[in-house]
Amino acid sequence: MKGGQATGPSPVDRGKAGSKHHLIVEAHGIPLAAITTGGNRNDVTQLIPLIQAVPPIRGKRGRPLRRPKHLYADRGYDHEVYRDKVRRFQITPHVARRGTGHGSGLGVHRWIVEGAIALLHWFRRLRIRWEIRDDIHHAFVTLGCAVICW
Repeated sequence: MKGGQATGPSPVDRGKAGSKHHLIVEAHGIPLAAITTGGNRNDVTQLIPLIQAVPPIRGKRGRPLRRPKHLYADRGYDHEVYRDKVRRFQITPHVARRGTGHGSGLGVHRWIVEGAIALLHWFRRLRIRWEIRDDIHHAFVTLGCAVICW
């Protein structure tokens, strides 16, 4: 029995069932929230659920921040409808535009997320999905994020 929930044909691995990990991290690469979807799901569709999954951010005295003030993302998250949705959350989107050349300067911030995903995929259990049940796999993703934080 292969696959399970939150799997789909991977566009880079001959259509085998695969999963994709979506992360939102803070400025130093500490994961704030993670979502697991099928390998064939579009990145931009997971942007709003990912923002909603961020827990309250502790900081100075008073009411904790619920969401970050700025969002940096790669071209996979470029869509005007979702930019507007992000602005409704009072978040300034800094998303690379599709069809433009490299050198926008956003890569300086985006590599932090890529580094967190690379750290997460050091764990073979997350790099190669063995679990059929999505809730168990997501628990291992959450555990991996906790180890990265520690």
